[in-house]
Amino acid sequence: MTTTSQRLNLLLGILKETPTDSFVIFAIAKEYENIGNQNEAIKYYQKLYHLDPDYVGLYFHWGKILEEMNASDKAIEIYSMGIAVASQQKDGHAERELRAAKYNCELLL
Repeated sequence: MTTTSQRLNLLLGILKETPTDSFVIFAIAKEYENIGNQNEAIKYYQKLYHLDPDYVGLYFHWGKILEEMNASDKAIEIYSMGIAVASQQKDGHAERELRAAKYNCELLL
């Protein structure tokens, strides 16, 4: 078993114990992304969005994976949602990062 799959199994076990832990859900999405399972990663990003839409780190990573899957229109929508959340939270760094990602995505359309 690889380190990544060990980590994923560990995180999935933790999620059973704490099913509403936003960080654990985010970490699972990232692990799925790291092993190339984009569809599972998106499922966990969506789960996190429904559980905790104020989790600002979600939007950049969710948008990037959608871009990689050639779903630029959806990625732009996700980036825009993240920009609104970051602005509301007065998280300038996240807002700038999301604006840059959205701009770069729009350039490729």
